[in-house]
Amino acid sequence: MKTAVLGFGTVGAGIYEMLQRAEGLEAGPVYVRKGKADTPWKTDDFDQILADPSVEAVAEAMGGLDPAFSLAERTLASGKHFVTANKMLVAEYGVRLQEIAERSCAAFLFSAACGGGVPLLHNLALARQADEIVSVQGILNGTTNYMLDQMQSAPGGSYESALHKAQSLGYAEADPTADVSGLDALRKIRLAAAVAFGLLPTDGFSEGIENVTAEDIRFYQSRGLILRLIAKTARTEEGVSAYVEPVLFGKDAPEAAVRKNYNLASYEGRASGLISFQGQGAGRYPTASAVIRDLESIRCGARRMFPEGTANGSADSPGSCSRYFVRTEKAFAALFPGAERLAEENDCVRLKTAPFFAKTMHSLVQTIREEDGRVMFAALDPLAEPEDYLC
Repeated sequence: MKTAVLGFGTVGAGIYEMLQRAEGLEAGPVYVRKGKADTPWKTDDFDQILADPSVEAVAEAMGGLDPAFSLAERTLASGKHFVTANKMLVAEYGVRLQEIAERSCAAFLFSAACGGGVPLLHNLALARQADEIVSVQGILNGTTNYMLDQMQSAPGGSYESALHKAQSLGYAEADPTADVSGLDALRKIRLAAAVAFGLLPTDGFSEGIENVTAEDIRFYQSRGLILRLIAKTARTEEGVSAYVEPVLFGKDAPEAAVRKNYNLASYEGRASGLISFQGQGAGRYPTASAVIRDLESIRCGARRMFPEGTANGSADSPGSCSRYFVRTEKAFAALFPGAERLAEENDCVRLKTAPFFAKTMHSLVQTIREEDGRVMFAALDPLAEPEDYLC
């Protein structure tokens, strides 16, 4: 199956290279920006790709929404299969692209958009056919995991030094906002919700790691706890949840052992129980390998990852119920009734809350910040300190 590649950056170059070695696949033309077609196998004319009947599929590795969305629309409308690693594209326009694909009998697959080489979405789509998915969660952003690992491995490691090192290694962009705010992980868990539950959330809430300090890390470590950034989605009686927040784990938890820029993704099936995948979450070859896997799936007859009837909607479930460790100013401590005071220093107080739904906690924190208050919070994994977690 001859496949054109859109973009020749880190991932695009990896896809092109792997296409030349993959059995049953063939590397087609590579679409690049105007003036960059410096070899015979590159082109800056997308119409040329669409008009070539030998090109059966297109793999997109450009990122962003423009021109990726218009190129995706045109590809699928032409009847050519479309595979992408672009989480922003699928999170924003996935339902619309699936509708176009159905009308033209083309395939639309995107397992590389969540977890890089970690086959979470691929296996979710397979598992959903025979099992009911209960929940999905994991460490889905390698940049923030690397930074948290650095802060917890180096004595006194600061957020600023961890970010600088991540940027120097190419794990973090010059503008790391999407990663450190949790937005990147939120986009990925929205895709997982769509594949697992047939609803692509248009919203969700996220707390990243920008407010984590070296003092926070020392405090958590003194209690034998490891901090990780976790994305979660689940179907509940109230609807579907989708959110990202820091979570504290005991040292024996699988999440505590995920080091550097690795990902750990898990889903729970009603019949299968908990299934987990670990591996590189980004990079040239991990992401390219997921694109190649999707192309191989198309050769075997796969045409979609979303369940039939998938639609956009609101992530309206309040999420799971957890106790939280909170650092805030004393003036805001009363917002957390029943909280245990763990430490106080100057105007800072550390609390362990009563059980809160995730949505309630995120709303309280937003209220504090709207009043210019300082606050950092992390959910406590129930296995770290077993207690009654009924809200």
